[in-house]
Formats: sequence, C-alpha cells, structure tokens
Amino acid sequence: MSDARHIIAAIRDGKTPSRDDLAWFAQGLADHGVSDAQAGAFAMAVLLKGLSEESRVALTLGMRDSGDVLSWPAGAPVLDKHSTGGVGDCTSLILAPALVACGARVPMISGRGLGHTGGTLDKLDAIPGFRTEMSERQFRHVVAEAGAAIIAASARIAPADKRLYAIRDVTATVESITLITASILSKKLAAGLQGLVLDVKWGSGAFMKTREEAHALATALTTTANAAGCPTSALVTDMNQPLVPSLGNALEVAEVMRILTGEAKAPRMIDLVAALGGVLLADAGLQDNRDAGDKAIRAALTSGAAAEAFGRMVAAQGGPLGFVDNWARFLPEATVIREVPAPKAGYIAAYEGEALGLCVVGLGGGRMIESDEVDPAVGLSDLLPLGTRVEKGQPLARVHAAREGVANRAVQEVLAAIEIGAKAPNVGALIEESGR
Repeated sequence: MSDARHIIAAIRDGKTPSRDDLAWFAQGLADHGVSDAQAGAFAMAVLLKGLSEESRVALTLGMRDSGDVLSWPAGAPVLDKHSTGGVGDCTSLILAPALVACGARVPMISGRGLGHTGGTLDKLDAIPGFRTEMSERQFRHVVAEAGAAIIAASARIAPADKRLYAIRDVTATVESITLITASILSKKLAAGLQGLVLDVKWGSGAFMKTREEAHALATALTTTANAAGCPTSALVTDMNQPLVPSLGNALEVAEVMRILTGEAKAPRMIDLVAALGGVLLADAGLQDNRDAGDKAIRAALTSGAAAEAFGRMVAAQGGPLGFVDNWARFLPEATVIREVPAPKAGYIAAYEGEALGLCVVGLGGGRMIESDEVDPAVGLSDLLPLGTRVEKGQPLARVHAAREGVANRAVQEVLAAIEIGAKAPNVGALIEESGR
C-alpha cells in the first residue's frame, strides 16, 4: 500500500517512485488523503531532486486522471495554447479568438497569477460580469456558442493540480520543471485537446532565466504531452522585456483591445500570436504549413474577425454585450497615477522583468498569499521598448495605484528595475523554435 512519507522520502533520496505510487499521491492531493505539509514536502523534494521522464509522465497522467477528462463531439479541431508565464503577457486573450476566426474550437482551462507573473483568469476578471468559474455543461455551451471559452479548472478538472498549484505558489517551488510540466499538462490533457502549442519563455521576466533552462522545459513538456497522446509543439520565446507596454489586469485587457481593434501596432505581440497560431493551424491541418497559418492569424486580426470572436466569448461568459465597441468605459481605473521619470539620459538597456512583476503584486495586482484579493485596476503602463532613447525626466512608465504611499514606493521599484545605459542594447530574437 502506498504511503505519502515513503514516496516523499524516495524522491528526497533520489530514488524512482513507481507509477502506482505517483498516481496514488495525485489522487491524495485531490481527495486530501495527502496533507498540506506532505504536499509541500513533495513539491520541495521534486524541485531539489527531479523525476525521471517516465515518472514525470506518470505524475502528469495521475493528476489528469484525478478528476474528469473531457471529450468533444466531431467538428472543428479542438486546440489550445499555454504559456509558462511572463510579464505583460496577454497572448491567450488575442490568440484564442483568432484561432476561432480560423476555424478552431478553443476550450482553454487557464490559471491565475503565480509568483511574479500575471494570470489569464485575473485579467478576465477585470471585465465586469465575466465568469471564469462554470460547470462542464456551461463550459461546453460557451464553446459551442462562441467557439472559445477561457475558464478556471473546476473542482472536477485536475483537482490534484488545483491544490498543488496553490501550494507551489506559497512554498517557493514554482520553478520545478517537473511540477510546471505536470501542472500545465494535467489541465490541458483533461480538456480533451487534439492539438497544443506551448510558449516556453526565458529571460528576466520568466521563471526560466536562460535559454538552456527554457529549452529543457520545452523538451519536458513536449515529450510528456506527446507520450500522453496529445500532439504538442513548443516555441521558446524571449521574455527580457514585457510583451505589451502594460502590466496589470485591466491595463493588459486594454492593450488586448487596442490590438484586436487595430488601435495599437504591437509588433512583438502580434508576431508571437501569429507564430503560435500558425503552428496550431498547420499541425491541425487547417492550413498547409506554418507560414500559411501565420498569415491566416494575421488576417483574422486585421479583418476584425478575431475581435468579433472575442466579443462573442465575453458575452457568452457573462460580460457586457457591447464590450468590443465600448471597452474603455467598462474597465476599472486606478485612483492614483504617477509618472516614473528617467534619472538620466540614455537608452533603456535592460528590464528586470521579475522585479516589475513583483511591483505589480505589491500594488495589489497579484497575490502575496493564496487568500489575497486582487485589485484589477492597478499596475504599470507606458513602458518603453528596449533600446528606446530617453532624456532625463522623461517618463519611463506610469504607476497605477490605489493609494499615494503605495504609488510612491512603486515608482522607486520601477526605477530600480530599469537599466539606462549609454548605448542601445542588442535585442535578441523573439522566437526560437523548439520542435515537437
């Protein structure tokens, strides 16, 4: 008979737990047969010692099978994307409706903020009335009606992950490749996907700080997902600067709407959305190749078809019927806005992305502990791209806060997170293909 203590000790000592032991532990996470202390010890042991590829697949499948596993009726391909987390990363809110406009169904089970990174669900919570919690029946109805739905994992979808996800956030075990892999894929596999693309980030704003770490995670994710029967590809992408100029929930939704309605150019974000979407459309047979898929996604954005699909999803999930046309009037705004003046002239040479993300958390835009409430209005806006020339006193960003004192502290945190140099930096490529 399996025992949590023996499983934890085995991992701690570098031994390999059996497939049955890992499935038992995953079920214990779901039904609380494993205590919080044991779950935290398990997460720390895995972080420090790791698991073999076979054990990683077993843990992922055990977490998937700890709850319901969905299946979908015949029809358009069921596709999804997942990012490993970054700052100013609202890609899912643009990609999901663009995929719908290109003929796919997108039942996206997503997450909330984790560590310094923002959560897709927290961003959507900034839209009045938008429901991210719903039953399987409601989830299916929204996908059938709007083509896409973005929701939280219910108590019946990968419940083992829901519990372990929260424990990782407060036990300094977020960075484990094995736990990231099992967390991401247990939810995605439970959604009954027919194709998945992974955006694996590296850099100062990502959990993986180097390309090598990101490629290792991409390999773990793709090998695990494909071994579990879900066709999966990955792109490794740069997160040494925010993807959009804003960090924070309502502020990032505003950036999404500017992109969907053609108000903002946002070349880095559009390039990433098109590349990820191109992979999915080609892998699913909706386009002949990835270049054709890339072009189809861009066409969906420029034609307004993606914006229309986003509006249908918002309305189907309880948001305002006219959100796309009047989004600015619906999003909350902070009461205090402070500019962050450049301390000297020069070029924006580097961002400490994690520090920027933690600044937003400190403003109230994320969680320090599991029970914290999130303020959707706070964050940072008007961040400038790497390499931008600035003069002394020129705004580097704007802080959006609920109180004066918090705003003043955030200004200093932003200044500490931005390096101004005498020369423009070499900005690396946004996207590196990692394969399948």
